[in-house]
Amino acid sequence: MTESFHRSGEYENPYEGQQQAPVNPEWPPPPAYAPAHAPHQKKRNRGPMALIAAVAIVAAAIGGGTAYGIQELTGNDTVASSSTSTNVVPSSQKGTVAGVAKAVSPSIVEIKAASNAGSSTGSGVIITSGGEIITNNHVVAGASRIKATTSDGKSYTAKVVGTDSKKDLALIKLENASGLKAATLGDSAGLQVGDQVVAIGSPEGLSGTVTSGIISALDRDVTVPTEEGQDQGQGQQQWGQGQGDEWPFEFGGRQFNGDTGSDTTTYKALQTDASLNPGNSGGALIDMNGNIIGINSAMYSPTSQASSSSDAGSVGLGFAIPINTVKADLAKLRAGSTD
Repeated sequence: MTESFHRSGEYENPYEGQQQAPVNPEWPPPPAYAPAHAPHQKKRNRGPMALIAAVAIVAAAIGGGTAYGIQELTGNDTVASSSTSTNVVPSSQKGTVAGVAKAVSPSIVEIKAASNAGSSTGSGVIITSGGEIITNNHVVAGASRIKATTSDGKSYTAKVVGTDSKKDLALIKLENASGLKAATLGDSAGLQVGDQVVAIGSPEGLSGTVTSGIISALDRDVTVPTEEGQDQGQGQQQWGQGQGDEWPFEFGGRQFNGDTGSDTTTYKALQTDASLNPGNSGGALIDMNGNIIGINSAMYSPTSQASSSSDAGSVGLGFAIPINTVKADLAKLRAGSTD
C-alpha cells in the first residue's frame, strides 16, 4: 500500500543550492518547483494515514476468527459466541445435516440424574472446554447424583452450579474435565419460520441421536411447572424423573402431557418439527452453520398420563428455549442461582 505513494519530500530543491543524490535512485526526481514546506507537510500526514489503513486491514483479516481466538487465549471458562453467519461446519459439508452432526456431536452429552424419587435421562450442551454444560432444570431438578457421558464414551461426575426454574435452565460442571469441544452459541434473534435446523440429544437413552426439520413457529408462549414434583390427585408425580421430555406444558389454555400444577412459568419458545423424544431435553437445536440456536425443552406426547413413556413418540411438535435467553441468563447461573 505504501508503494503507491512517492516520497518527494526526501529531496532538496535543485534551485536552492547544489542538488544532492536521492535517497533511493529508483524513485523519480522531485518536482522542480516544490514548495519548501511540502516535505514536512507530507511527512506529518502520511504516518497516521498509513497506520489507520494498516489497522483496518489487520482488523478485517482477523474479524472472522474473533470468537475462537478469545476462547483460546482466555482459558477454559470462556463461551464461544457468534452470529448465525459464523460457519462451524467445514466448507465441504456446509448446509448438510451430516456436516452439522459431525461438527457439533462432540459438544453434546448424555445426562443421567438420580434422586430418591427415581432417575431421569436427558441431554446437555458443552459450552466451555473446562466442562460447563447447559441443560434443562427439569433434567437435574432434585438430583443427588449426576453423570454426564460425552460422545466418545467418557463419563464424568457433574455438580449443579446454578438453576433457573422460571426459564427451565440449569448449568452443571463436569469434575476433572479439560480439553472438551465447546459448542458455539449462535443468535436466535434472526431466525425465521422455515429455517432448517438439526437436533442432537439422547432420546430414550440413545445417545448422539440426530434428527432434522425446520423452525415451524416463533415466540410460542409455553407454560411449564417450576417445581420437580406436582400434585396429581392421589400423590406426587415426579416430572422429569424417568419421563424425559414428557414434561407437562400448557399452550393456548390447554395442558399437554399432564397437569402443570399451580406453580408455573411461561417463556417464549421456538417451535420445531425436528423429531424430539423423551431424553432430548437439554440437548441442542442447531442451525445449518453449526451454531446452537436453542436448548430443546419439551415435546407434545399424544399418550395419556397413565401410559408408559415407551409408548410416547414425536408428532412434530417440539419446543426449544432460544439461545439468546440462555446467554442472557448465563451470568446468573454461573453465580450459583437457585431460583
